[in-house]
Amino acid sequence: MSTNETNELKLPPMQIITQQEHHVQVEDIGVNAIKVLRRLTSAGYEAYLVGGCVRDLLLNKHPKDFDIATDATPEQIKAQFKNCRIIGRRFRLAHVIFGREVIEVATFRGPHVEQTKATDKSKKDGEGQLVRDNVFGSLQQDAARRDFTINAMYYNVNDGSIRDFAGGLDSIKRKTISLIGDPETRYREDPVRMLRAVRFAAKLDMQIDSASEHAIKKFAYLLENIPPARLFEEVLKLFFNGQGLATYHLLLKYGLFDKLFPQTGSLLNTDTRERKFIDQVITNTDNRINTGQRVTPAFLYAAMLWYPIEEQSQKLACETDLSPADAFNMAMSDVLQRQLQRIMIPKRFSVTMREIWAFQHRLGRRHGRRAHQMLAHPRFRAAYDFLLLRGEIEGGQLYELADWWTEFQEANSDQRKTMIDNLLGHPNGKVSRRRKPSKSKRKPNQI
Repeated sequence: MSTNETNELKLPPMQIITQQEHHVQVEDIGVNAIKVLRRLTSAGYEAYLVGGCVRDLLLNKHPKDFDIATDATPEQIKAQFKNCRIIGRRFRLAHVIFGREVIEVATFRGPHVEQTKATDKSKKDGEGQLVRDNVFGSLQQDAARRDFTINAMYYNVNDGSIRDFAGGLDSIKRKTISLIGDPETRYREDPVRMLRAVRFAAKLDMQIDSASEHAIKKFAYLLENIPPARLFEEVLKLFFNGQGLATYHLLLKYGLFDKLFPQTGSLLNTDTRERKFIDQVITNTDNRINTGQRVTPAFLYAAMLWYPIEEQSQKLACETDLSPADAFNMAMSDVLQRQLQRIMIPKRFSVTMREIWAFQHRLGRRHGRRAHQMLAHPRFRAAYDFLLLRGEIEGGQLYELADWWTEFQEANSDQRKTMIDNLLGHPNGKVSRRRKPSKSKRKPNQI
């Protein structure tokens, strides 16, 4: 396929699925999305629900948000809503804000054009990746610019019909993730589409079609061209959707995980402690998300980078005159800095990550008032949960140490004093007995 072929991408004839032919009702749609749709259509513009929300409604899922596509420009949209702001550089969007809910409204996109002296609205880099794309178009052109067939369906609020431009309903029935157009060209335009394909396959329990799947393995390296700030948001979508474990396994299968976490990927051979540890952390994260409990990216990122830090720390300790503590601190900084070159982790999370890591060594020093001081620290619970998971995977002294902290948290003041006194005479605060606590006492409670 030539570079310009995507510009002329032809879709199959549009299918109009009438209200009588599907089960989606106006009542299934958020009231604020309905308000935006009706305001735009009453002002004479075309406006449709589009993308994931239409797909999820057809799958009997509750959409996380409702996106709208329209022929109105961002400025025309803003003129209709006082509660609207225009965002974006690569492609400008309008956000209509209703308290904590944001309805994203995008102008129909047209085929990208090669950059000329007369226009700077569309631009590609040397790999074919779109770096600017403010070209507006028609409804049909917008559908051709969508990434997957299941996301190229448009719901008309006025008559309840759905316009299906790329066989999206058929893809849903076949449970298949298929790109619109040539996979090579589409992945080159935006390599993040490879991550989206994996995420949708895991989230929707679908299979990626063979052509799209083959191209992922061939062009995974293109993710290295994505800005680190953008990848942080994409990783959140991958691992915090309730199907993180299935997503993670697909990332490994297609060689994408190494592009996100290059220092960790090389350690994840089958049945290694590193692989088991990360599997368990992601499983716990899924369980918490699916039961409505709180999670933080800091814990997951700390887990992803823990074993590279341990490996680097041991290497520094052997090759330099640094003390173990200094080697560990330097390893934390080295590993984190290299990771930031791939994924820009905000400081509010990286600070917490460093505290969790540092606590893994501090938790072994429990004499005097240290145990009480650590117990009162705001990051103790996260660090303890982290230690508990390590103990479950590695066993031995880590298991005993986690056991001790489990018991210490539930003990009264006299019992705690006795536990600390009993540590005297045991090198490095090792516990002289081994007891497996009940599961109720050893349940991680990741913050």
